[in-house]
Amino acid sequence: MGKIAFLFPGQGSQTVGMGKELAVSDQKVADIFSKADKALQFPLSSVIFEGPKEKLTLTTNAQPALLTTSIAILQKFTEFNIKPDFVAGHSLGEYTALVAANALSFTDGVQIVHKRGEFMEEAVPHGQGTMAAILGMDREKLTEITEKVTETVGSVQLANLNCPGQIVISGTKDGVDKACELAKVNGARRAIPLEVSGPFHSRLMEPASNRLHKLLTTVNIRNAEIPVISNVTAKPVQDAEEIKQLLVQQLFSPVLWEDSIRYLLENGVDTFIEIGPGKVLTGLVKKIDRTVHTFAIFDEESINHTVRELEGGKS
Repeated sequence: MGKIAFLFPGQGSQTVGMGKELAVSDQKVADIFSKADKALQFPLSSVIFEGPKEKLTLTTNAQPALLTTSIAILQKFTEFNIKPDFVAGHSLGEYTALVAANALSFTDGVQIVHKRGEFMEEAVPHGQGTMAAILGMDREKLTEITEKVTETVGSVQLANLNCPGQIVISGTKDGVDKACELAKVNGARRAIPLEVSGPFHSRLMEPASNRLHKLLTTVNIRNAEIPVISNVTAKPVQDAEEIKQLLVQQLFSPVLWEDSIRYLLENGVDTFIEIGPGKVLTGLVKKIDRTVHTFAIFDEESINHTVRELEGGKS
């Protein structure tokens, strides 16, 4: 059997009611949600379990909600003693990966991502920045387009390099609109505006990264016990100081997701387990390499299925 990587989803995967079934049936899982409420001094768990959706979707709530739910699901999964060789998370998910790798305490993780959401929300006035998914265009061509648009119309950069033919761009509204238009003229299959509250992973996030840097100097980050694949470099990181620097850069740098998965494949990973709501990341992995084993765990049934498959061979 090859190596195993645990993957943790980022913003956009949140759904009202996520993790509730496990919290009701398992006290240890419930305790994680209570711990998050205590750390943030407001009932995040009721926003997660009951909604409303609009409230859960707010960046400042969505980020700690996803981290909490993923760690709660991981808590249940650890009972089966399946250990990862690597961990990785998409954007916000990288913080969950750091908690899973013991580089960050759960309480610190929840508080940091709540603040990170706040910094991201406040970095750019509402409605001035946006993001869009560009389908069917390679990164070199799209980089040329965004650089040209940045010089002439408004700042726009590649934000998420998710899988072959799926790249998200981010920046000022004018910059993103113009880049979408040029991408389509130059052969992109589609350009889809995303419903986001800001231009994440673009240079417009630099003010937020300065505030995050200040915050991280007050937090105890330890060396990671498991290699964490950094979004910024698509390479493993374990050194505490380096983790800190990369988290600051991550806010305004592209998420190199495809490169991260390729690194894991090249280093012997053949089983990817997405821990948290949804199946976005396992879907992206399959687009990068169809032959690998992927599992998404988010409730009792999906955990049991995954454990059965891993113990008795693979699906």
